[in-house]
Amino acid sequence: MARAFKHTRKGITGYLEPSERDLIRRLFQDIIGMLEPEDAAGEDPLVALVGLDLNATRPRDSALLRLLPDAVREDDAGALEFRRLTERSLREEKLAALRASSLLLERNHLQLSEEQALLFARAVNDVRLVLADRLKIRTDEDAQALHDIDDWSQAEDVDTYLALVYNFLTWLQEALMQALLDGLGHASESQ
Repeated sequence: MARAFKHTRKGITGYLEPSERDLIRRLFQDIIGMLEPEDAAGEDPLVALVGLDLNATRPRDSALLRLLPDAVREDDAGALEFRRLTERSLREEKLAALRASSLLLERNHLQLSEEQALLFARAVNDVRLVLADRLKIRTDEDAQALHDIDDWSQAEDVDTYLALVYNFLTWLQEALMQALLDGLGHASESQ
């Protein structure tokens, strides 16, 4: 399993086994595929340039809806209008974080700046959101029920495998966030 991330003078460092890097990279690619907009042929380039998506609709896939949630509750028309004004830029931000994070996985030893670490954490979180949806995690109790699944030899079905991946990514994200927090502590000590 991956070693925890650490804060060093050079930034956030960490190590992932090749199989772990490959798994995470494939997961990033899966989410990229979900987020890429459908063919925009014939779209008004000026509308696209300012970030509008006049054809945006509420996602039918519940996992995609977790990634691109309604911003206005109990007002379908307001939620749709807000989605048309903001969804394109939200998708682009998420895609950029996933692609940049995928490139970071080219090396065994990760040396991340604070900005790269935050992008990586966002990308991992997006994968976790999709996995949580697929595993029907709705509450903290649902997540806790999966927490004890930690033996890869237990992966006899898809849900157990997804739970193991979810737990691994949760651990990885927690280690990364702890390294970032440790960096904040070092920054305040040097002032």
